[in-house]
Amino acid sequence: MAILGVLTCEILELEFADLIGRDREVGRITVLEDKRSEHLIAALEPQKAGRLKRITNLNQFRPAGKNQLEVLVGVLELALHNRKITLQQGLKEAALAFGAHVDALMLGYGLCGNALEKPDELLADAGVPIFIPMDEDHPVDDCVGLVIGGREPYAKQQCQVAGTFFMTPGWTYHWKRMFEIEFGNLSPEMAKRLFKHYERSLLISTPIMPLEKMKQNSAGFNELFGLRTEVCKGTLSILNKTWGAAKKHLKSKRD
Repeated sequence: MAILGVLTCEILELEFADLIGRDREVGRITVLEDKRSEHLIAALEPQKAGRLKRITNLNQFRPAGKNQLEVLVGVLELALHNRKITLQQGLKEAALAFGAHVDALMLGYGLCGNALEKPDELLADAGVPIFIPMDEDHPVDDCVGLVIGGREPYAKQQCQVAGTFFMTPGWTYHWKRMFEIEFGNLSPEMAKRLFKHYERSLLISTPIMPLEKMKQNSAGFNELFGLRTEVCKGTLSILNKTWGAAKKHLKSKRD
């Protein structure tokens, strides 16, 4: 038996729900239940209802004790990445707490403003191997880089239209809360000035959310800032590869 811990931002909750839900090797899934994990739990229930367990604090966690991969999931606060030190501190605290219960940790984060440039050093106190989505030899830049396929396609889209606001499925769902966190004290007119150089919102389409749903979710954002909507194809390959690397490590330790 091996236990893989997952710590992710809310922005990537659906990607992880899909990843965990599709994996037939996963036995029990335990989610630290709070307001931040509600959406992830709702997405997991149709696929893993019989194997899904909720706890309200980590002291309640008890390993299943079966010869299957077990997953322990925590969802961290939205927009932690907006402050480098805040994100680092939040992840250090969560990783330290999770490290006492898991055999490895996978992160739903990228560099995020270089906060995770050296994740193994930053989270060394967790005492377990750390797996972060990688773009070749370096962590992905952020959640956009993760689902668009890495730095090259990310830069390509920015070069095509400099004024691009990238929208992942999670961004389309959470943009109102992100707006309140970032610009809650600003008038709509002042906020619009900050977005005056943007021309389009680019929806990065992946299988975890229908494109029409992404368009519906982002319609208010585009109307507010006068942006046109364009679409590009995304990918879950980097996330899948990282998940596979974490599982391979755990299997090698078990064998």
